[in-house]
Amino acid sequence: MTPDWRPAADASLARGRRFDRRIPSFLLRSPISRVGYWWGTTVGWIWGGLWSTGPVERREGLWVFRGMPNWTFNRGGVCVGGCFLTGDDRPSDAVLRHEAVHKKQWQRYGFLMPILYLFAGRDPLQNRFEIEAGLEDGNYVRRRR
Repeated sequence: MTPDWRPAADASLARGRRFDRRIPSFLLRSPISRVGYWWGTTVGWIWGGLWSTGPVERREGLWVFRGMPNWTFNRGGVCVGGCFLTGDDRPSDAVLRHEAVHKKQWQRYGFLMPILYLFAGRDPLQNRFEIEAGLEDGNYVRRRR
């Protein structure tokens, strides 16, 4: 991991903010986005209910479904609405802080969240949603000393 990731991350965040200004305000933090957030949470509950073999617990304002098979989520886990779907290991407080930011993003963008996330790209160092959630807390980069 190169130590100079911050300027590119800052540029990605700035691009995302400029893009957000083009989204009609009635779609952001609105009754429409709230419905999208609850839809995402429902999908998370269904997916987690189907595949989770571990405990389901409430942490950092998230429903955490553990024991998910690896093929049911990307990387270390996925936030869908207010649910965090992950493998067998108990997520750290730092990871849950990161995922709680994703929950807030779901609340802001609602139905748009999966689409915007897709267009933000798979590289976490350039994905504005991962950057905003904290690359260090999400274990994408080493924590600074």
